Amino acid sequence: MSEILQGKQLAQTIRDKVAKEITKHGKPLGLAAILVGNNPASKLYVSLKEKAAKEVGMYFERFEFDKKVSNKKLIDQIKELNERDDIHGILVQFPLPNQDENKVIAALDPKKDIDGFHENNKMRWGKEDEAIFPPVALAIEKLIKASHQPLEGKHAAVIANSEIFAEPIQVLLRENGIESERFGKDESALASKTRGADIIIVAVGEADFIKADMVKEGAIVIDVGTNKKDGKNVGDVSPDVNGIVGFISPVPGGVGPLTVAYLLKNVTEAAQLQK
Repeated sequence: MSEILQGKQLAQTIRDKVAKEITKHGKPLGLAAILVGNNPASKLYVSLKEKAAKEVGMYFERFEFDKKVSNKKLIDQIKELNERDDIHGILVQFPLPNQDENKVIAALDPKKDIDGFHENNKMRWGKEDEAIFPPVALAIEKLIKASHQPLEGKHAAVIANSEIFAEPIQVLLRENGIESERFGKDESALASKTRGADIIIVAVGEADFIKADMVKEGAIVIDVGTNKKDGKNVGDVSPDVNGIVGFISPVPGGVGPLTVAYLLKNVTEAAQLQK
């Protein structure tokens, strides 16, 4: 059987540290979330983040907008939050229905951009300067390290629809001595490429996308997918890989809880940058 890389326990340790950090801070830390439209998944994600924030003693404020809200109105709200001393982190729940995501990200104060996608933060990824890193990339790195395998010289395949998603992951992999290549889900001869990878990271939003004939024996597989199948939440990796790969992160209970924990940790780091 493959070893399961449990994100829940790792996430709880991070959340406990965040709660202590907030107590030490002396005044409440504030997190603002902007939700546009009625996407059920986006609503669920914001609710999970709100619950987690309140559990560690963080102040949480939610701003909801109609799916047809103008870029200007959204950006005006962000500018207002940028100026507030009681808000230390701002998250915009993506994807947006019709708005310009690049303009919205650019409007954020980079020191309050806890998702780490502002250009000022991206420029600092992998450098010595203090930068806010995307929580999902930090979660993936943590799970890979939880395998306790030697990582130097390993090769990773990152299968993702989005370059902006893959980029910070590849920066962190490089910092751990891991070479990586990114592939789209429609890459030709993808199976031959993933079979050569020591580490597979997949986020394509398709149940059972990674099958048993696509993995190397003993590989580390990080499943970032979120799908519904037969009424259950499942990832992008077929259960058939179990017993072939060495390590696998579960869905639910793998990347998800850790991503939320790192989002909260980013609020404490953002607060330090704002001092």
